[in-house]
Amino acid sequence: MTIKYFLNKFFHQESINFWLTNRIPRQWLTRWMGWFSQIEQPWVRDLSITLWRYLADPDLSDAKKTRFSSLHDCFIRELQADARPIASDPEVIVSPCDAIVGACGKIEGTELVQAKGFPYTLCDLLADPDLVGIYRNGHYITLRITATMYHRFHAPHDCRVEQVTYITGDTWNVNPIALKRIEKLFCKNERAVIRCRLEPSGHLITLVPVAAVLVASIRLHCLDVLLHLRHRGPTVMACNAHLRKGEEMGWFQHGSTIIVFAPPGFNLCAQIQQGAMIRMGQRLLHLPTQDGITSPL
Repeated sequence: MTIKYFLNKFFHQESINFWLTNRIPRQWLTRWMGWFSQIEQPWVRDLSITLWRYLADPDLSDAKKTRFSSLHDCFIRELQADARPIASDPEVIVSPCDAIVGACGKIEGTELVQAKGFPYTLCDLLADPDLVGIYRNGHYITLRITATMYHRFHAPHDCRVEQVTYITGDTWNVNPIALKRIEKLFCKNERAVIRCRLEPSGHLITLVPVAAVLVASIRLHCLDVLLHLRHRGPTVMACNAHLRKGEEMGWFQHGSTIIVFAPPGFNLCAQIQQGAMIRMGQRLLHLPTQDGITSPL
């Protein structure tokens, strides 16, 4: 038995995992990690990347480069060209990121599921009555990005990013263990609400990147600002950024969760179910058909 085996067994015990990742000074540790991960001193960089690779075993084989200036540089690595084929069908929304599919399906009125027995509402998460009305009885998909995954996220369709609302909050861990213990966790954490107007249909898809412990910074190319805990929200920022399907939108500093919202009339693709692995660019949602119940919003 190796040290790695015992460490994995130790950290995967639910009570220990929850205590170590939540019963700590979360915001202070998150800010410290943001500073530490960007240290470029060679021995700090090499030791931290080596330790991370030993414990988490990330797949760096499709990374654009093989040498990194810091742990942060490794976390937010770019991919080699064509590493993620993009589903070209214009009637399909693609996944904005590599992820494990969490709770997903139809929104019951304005209520959706965080984990079994733990509901939350559109109003609590989005803090926007207009969006609540748009997504009432619509669909949602929770996409969990683990620490080992590719951490950048991309446009799910040809679209125009028309508004970003940054909502300040806490930094609870967003792993399945915490989701089963903390009610309305996504609604407590720091997050951004990104309104994407599809082209040419005009439907509104919203992405909600939710930050977590060690991961409370979100970078968006359409805004010349790093969204992090030092901002006080909610802050509404107008945008007018046109993106092609699969074009990079931004990244988390480490990894977290993106919740995707679609209005009534959209449908989940067949392979989208809880626990499924999905890669950026793979099929996520079908747009409404010409005779569907949804007209462009």
